[in-house]
Amino acid sequence: QLQLVESGGGLVQPGGSLRLSCAVSGFTLDSYAIGWFRQAPGKEREGVSCVSRSDFTKSADSVKGRFTISRDNTKNTVYLQMNSLKPEDTAEYYCAASNHPLLTSRICVLSDRNYNAWGQGAQVTVSS
Repeated sequence: QLQLVESGGGLVQPGGSLRLSCAVSGFTLDSYAIGWFRQAPGKEREGVSCVSRSDFTKSADSVKGRFTISRDNTKNTVYLQMNSLKPEDTAEYYCAASNHPLLTSRICVLSDRNYNAWGQGAQVTVSS
């Protein structure tokens, strides 16, 4: 059974940093692309960052230069380092896994329709 568990969320002041972790089990991490998504109240879920099986990374324009996705295959864990946080980053953050045969090898995508396993979410609140 595929399972993903997020941790590391919390309350932080604007300009601060948080690191989210996504621990995976039930599959080999390097056989999947991993994406981070977020959803704020009243808004649709949006893609934040993703990493392909070959370590290609992609980030949304809204977080580019501030957020960094990485993975440690030996620990079966994916991280999202979030720096220079803004109030508009406040959302529930989810990690998800995709084994799409064409969209996970040399690239990754930020469309949630391509991901077939999801974590439970972690709340990130940026407020002074």
